[in-house]
Amino acid sequence: MRLISWNVNGVRAVVRKGFFDWLSADQADVICLQETKIQADQLTPALRSKHGYHTVWAHAEQGGYSGVATFSKVAPDEIIIGIGDPQFDDEGRTITTRYDNLVVINGYFPNGGRDLKRVPYKLDYYSALFDYAQRLRAQGRDVVICGDWNTAHHEIDLKNWKGNQKATGFLPEERAVLDDWVAAGWVDTFRKLHPGEEGCYTWWAQRPGVRERNVGWRIDYHFVNEEMWPRVRDALIHPNVLGSDHCPIELVVD
Repeated sequence: MRLISWNVNGVRAVVRKGFFDWLSADQADVICLQETKIQADQLTPALRSKHGYHTVWAHAEQGGYSGVATFSKVAPDEIIIGIGDPQFDDEGRTITTRYDNLVVINGYFPNGGRDLKRVPYKLDYYSALFDYAQRLRAQGRDVVICGDWNTAHHEIDLKNWKGNQKATGFLPEERAVLDDWVAAGWVDTFRKLHPGEEGCYTWWAQRPGVRERNVGWRIDYHFVNEEMWPRVRDALIHPNVLGSDHCPIELVVD
């Protein structure tokens, strides 16, 4: 089973850049998109269903902002929009889909902002989602949490870590939260399989030459609960897939 996560930075924009061709060629079983930036009344038949996938969409109340979508070849056995907290759900940040005992949480984690004013909100989302995921885990579910986490965990996860220690995405308090997730038994699948591999990034600033020189950050993840870890077969990054400032990441499970 192949699961893809991709922050598309606007689904309508990525459609103009070949999204449907990529979708047709890739044929992953579950595809989680973040930052879709689209409202329900703007969804075309081509986006809803003509591609052959079942789709679930969560929209922000504010137009052209946030939003997530989950595409799956098999219809989910259960769908949950949001995590039950309006301050996050009103921004369309979370979709949960269940396939038998496998639960996939598609999350668009907040950005702390250049002025860092949204860092407390970001940390609150991390906390609320952690509690939510732990409840699902306690039910005996295998849980995958994927999306744009908006934090590089370790120095190896971004090119210029020394110059970004006071920037959101690499603040000590943000990184400490990921430490807490790992300590509680959640596994960063890519880093577990590629512990010392450098230059593995999923986001690049939209400035000339930055992506070409691979000056990036790894801020998109598939985390799984440690009980599910034996089912994990591979975790991949696809930097050559263009169309967004992020690239797709992939998890392969038995």
